[in-house]
Amino acid sequence: MTTPTLSPATAPQAATPSSAAAATRLVRLLLDGDDDHAVHRAAYQWADPARGRITVDPTPHTTSPAYLALDVLRAMGRDGFSRPEAERMSTDPAWRAVTCWTLVTDVHEVIVLRAHRLTVERLRRLAAWRADTGIRLTLLAHIPEPADEQRLREHLTAAHLVDVVTVRGTAAVLGAIGPAAVGRRIGPPPHDHAHPLPTVPRSGVAAFRADCWRRQNATDFAHTDGQYRAGYAAARTWLARTLPLQPEVTVPADGPAAPTPWNLQEMEALRLFLARLTVSSPSPQHTVARVRGAQAGFLARSVLLNVPDDLTSCAGPGITTVPLTARVVHTITVRLPNPLRAAAVAALLFTGTAKSLLSMTQIGCVDDAHATVAIDRDSRIHIGEPPGPRHMYAIPPRARPLLHAAVEFRRRTPRTAAGHGLFANCFGTTPRFETLIADAGLAIPALAHPRPGDDWHTAAHCWHLHTPAPPAPDALPRLVGVRR
Repeated sequence: MTTPTLSPATAPQAATPSSAAAATRLVRLLLDGDDDHAVHRAAYQWADPARGRITVDPTPHTTSPAYLALDVLRAMGRDGFSRPEAERMSTDPAWRAVTCWTLVTDVHEVIVLRAHRLTVERLRRLAAWRADTGIRLTLLAHIPEPADEQRLREHLTAAHLVDVVTVRGTAAVLGAIGPAAVGRRIGPPPHDHAHPLPTVPRSGVAAFRADCWRRQNATDFAHTDGQYRAGYAAARTWLARTLPLQPEVTVPADGPAAPTPWNLQEMEALRLFLARLTVSSPSPQHTVARVRGAQAGFLARSVLLNVPDDLTSCAGPGITTVPLTARVVHTITVRLPNPLRAAAVAALLFTGTAKSLLSMTQIGCVDDAHATVAIDRDSRIHIGEPPGPRHMYAIPPRARPLLHAAVEFRRRTPRTAAGHGLFANCFGTTPRFETLIADAGLAIPALAHPRPGDDWHTAAHCWHLHTPAPPAPDALPRLVGVRR
């Protein structure tokens, strides 16, 4: 069964005083007096993590609250800890992980089997989970003796679970569980496919498109030009929305004014734009085509964008990154139940930057929408000097719930402040980091082929040219002529 589809958590709705809403908030206690196998089977068939319904089967012969948290994570589809060599979580971090994953996914209904064997401490953990997330909690007890029911009710009272409605009898219990889930997804999502591009020329922006036309066949050029046009259109749209209208330029008698470099705020916005443009790029060739198109779009607005000459030799978004497809996110969430570790691997994949820079990520570096990571490396290294542009990275939509869960996990950790490191427990020591990479089981280009220097979008520069903007079409013209 697949892990639930990650989607940003929605704001909780205001409670209404209706009797239906009050009944939904009650804890349901289903008493299966006959210990019927059909009840157990119905509870499993009802579960559908992708639609927010899970069935938790506590590990027998243990009373540890930590094991119950791991059982909940397993029911969500996050069972990477079950491997013998995987890193373990203690009780409090495991329950924080349960709460955070519940908050950022659509898990809203839970059935817990073998409820008559739950201890008071385990029931208290379930009560706290319910209070923090608002889940609808159902306890299914297989009780052959009246003494077991009495002991369970005493445990519920001790755990402050007093708003309980009881359902008895096999038929009534089956009706309370509900019908089996329909159309459940089995296995990981399929692989995504992107048309591979040939090696693109190392030409500058002025000749890039024409060189591609001369050197590539019609099919390859159509795909390359599609990426180029996407970068061109994105740049023109972003400039129109971001930069204020420039006043009419009057060319002085002694020649045009010198280009003006962009200020700190404009450079941070530029870095974020370039990261968003290329973070989902399936290959460096796609990235080069998008960036050259963006440069052409900038020139159409009298703005000069300069990037490193050989982009493919640099690190950064679109070069040393991996697109976070549904299958990649599924692998991360299944193998790494700890939200911090899952977000750390995702950050390595979508930033493509060095571990040393990511280790400086603070909790406050992630914006409220969990769409941007802004790392202020220079101010931390050069204390007392004027601030420079921060390292800006765009978080792909599929990775935002992972960062959201990690931030929530950190904020719920005792003695935590916004300035504390987000990935401190992941990148702190070499053995811990190596364990993280082994648990993830994914190839990370930034680690396999490290590149010195700043990321390419951080090394980019921009100038206002102060020349009249030539009329430029919204759509690029078709190229005609003789190919080589």
